[in-house]
Amino acid sequence: MPVALGSPGAPAAPPWANQSSGREFFLLGFAHVPALRPLLAALFLAMFLLTLLGNALIVLLTALDPALRAPMYFFLRHLALVEICFSLDIVPRLLVTLLRPGRGVSPAGCALQLLLVLSCVTSECFLLTAMAWDRYVAICRPLRYGAIVSPRLCHLLAATCWLAGVPVSLVFTVWLFHFPFCGPRGIRHFFCDIAPLLSLVCADTRVLEANVLAATVLVIMVPFCLIAVSYTKILATVLQMPSATGRHKALSTCASHLIVVVLFYGTTGVIHLRPKASYSPESKQVVSLSYTLVTPMLNPLVYSLRNKEVKAALGRLCCSYQGSGCHE
Repeated sequence: MPVALGSPGAPAAPPWANQSSGREFFLLGFAHVPALRPLLAALFLAMFLLTLLGNALIVLLTALDPALRAPMYFFLRHLALVEICFSLDIVPRLLVTLLRPGRGVSPAGCALQLLLVLSCVTSECFLLTAMAWDRYVAICRPLRYGAIVSPRLCHLLAATCWLAGVPVSLVFTVWLFHFPFCGPRGIRHFFCDIAPLLSLVCADTRVLEANVLAATVLVIMVPFCLIAVSYTKILATVLQMPSATGRHKALSTCASHLIVVVLFYGTTGVIHLRPKASYSPESKQVVSLSYTLVTPMLNPLVYSLRNKEVKAALGRLCCSYQGSGCHE
């Protein structure tokens, strides 16, 4: 007599728990709060649209307005482009995970997402460092600023920031996906990242983890230290200024960048410095939201609302669409 495999009333096993369901991975982001998934999807969609709108507006203003031709706005435009790429890589799949739980992700799709995540994070680290260096030269070497921060050097730095993340992300993505994955392929995260993928590997990953840690120190901690040194010298220079107005103006140009640096480096460091740390998957998801959703959304607001030149450029852009009835 054949043995019954399960009672008719028993709930079906989730697809990620079925080893015969193929080689697909299954993102389990926010699976611990199934009742909140529709609400979270609506919230994340609104944040995603605000991110795209705000960063696209920054790109448009810094590209078209003649008053925003300074190197600071050149780097800001590239930072906004990185945030757009980062959001496009993360959020659409997150929304699919929330609205259609159980939908699989192919190994190639998961690897591509990891490749883009690592590349964007690396590029953003280097861009934030370049922006800190720009502020250092502007405040500490104002008479030589135009000669040092030339358009050619700015383009070279921007290209380096974009391309530097490619070899790093490519090496670790290929290396990680050469390991065998055993058992259920449920990724307890809302995107394919190194830490949750390492938990699915049934092989010795100590060499990979050591190299990931070394690369993380180079990509995250070294730029962060350079930024800290830049701001230390900036602060020392500002304190020597005789005018209170001059001190306030100098610090106001750095405040927005410093806020973004603290938020971005703080959250990425917690996640990536310890790939297999004992943090719960749920807490990692919350921390990851800070640099995948919150920071990209806040960057345009932080840089724009505190910057009179950007607000003036936005006013001129609005006036140009309203016709001759609007005047400076």
